[in-house]
Amino acid sequence: MITGFFAGPHGNLRRMSDVAMYTLRPMQEHDIPAVLAIQDECYAAEVLEEEAVIRSRLAAFPRLAWVAEDEQGVCAYLFAYHSRVGKVTPLDGEFQQHEEADCLYLHDLAVARRAGGRGIGPALVQRNLQQAQAAQLRYSALVSVQDSAAFWARQGYIEHEQLEPQQAGNLASYQIPAVYMVRSLHQ
Repeated sequence: MITGFFAGPHGNLRRMSDVAMYTLRPMQEHDIPAVLAIQDECYAAEVLEEEAVIRSRLAAFPRLAWVAEDEQGVCAYLFAYHSRVGKVTPLDGEFQQHEEADCLYLHDLAVARRAGGRGIGPALVQRNLQQAQAAQLRYSALVSVQDSAAFWARQGYIEHEQLEPQQAGNLASYQIPAVYMVRSLHQ
């Protein structure tokens, strides 16, 4: 059995495994209904974001929005943007362009239940981290919700507690337990 990634048409990354093949590709406007369905399946009602917010994020940073697709269609997604360490995007907040970005902020990663256990989440994260390193960003950061801190720790992220009061308020906007986490990209 072949495992690992190979380049598919248009430079998309494909992964073969004993479970099933999937493709990582840039998110497109027509993927939004599937993204919303996955979000609805994966997140608590308190942290669901509106379609208009999702569409604005794709429009703002299309090169950093990715989906995974398998034989049944879109099965996972990841939204990210360039930011600064210590800046927390509030729930439903707009992605802000930072002229002196030093960080790739991973805002939203979700994998449909049917696609769980295939390494799709880590593959999407790695794809974005490769882009961050190519852009010479020094860090990656995110907000962990729904007891996902252990997953993010396995990806190299650690809790970052030194937040300015406004940023701590942004973290509190999630209305459920949330942890701001950071990873260095250049050891």
